[in-house]
Amino acid sequence: MPRLALPSDEQFAPQPTSSSDLPDPRMLVENLSRSAVEILAGVRELEQIGRWVDENVYRHMLKRVVLANRARAVKGSVATRPSITIGTVRIDSPRDGVVEASVVIHGRHRSRAVAMRLEGLDRRWRATALHVL
Repeated sequence: MPRLALPSDEQFAPQPTSSSDLPDPRMLVENLSRSAVEILAGVRELEQIGRWVDENVYRHMLKRVVLANRARAVKGSVATRPSITIGTVRIDSPRDGVVEASVVIHGRHRSRAVAMRLEGLDRRWRATALHVL
């Protein structure tokens, strides 16, 4: 009886996608930056960006959310939606299918920087690194 060739595990792993097969990343960079700041402020759920980030970024953000919630609880403050505007956006592509970006987010009392790395995986951009500074 002939044996059927079973697919390797590599076929089930995320498949790299060329930048030419992906949309312009600028809108995702801006929206993901705004969302990350709102998540840390406690006014947006982390699950809302789950589709756009990989597991490591999700776990990292979850830790930051827990710490931010604890800090608010200790201070007795409530989560309020930050009034923010997008400032300077810098996007570079070190190689095909990879984008590294930085975004300056301006609030009323504070400006923050968001740095991220997007990789083309399974025909869409996914954040493989995301840091709110």
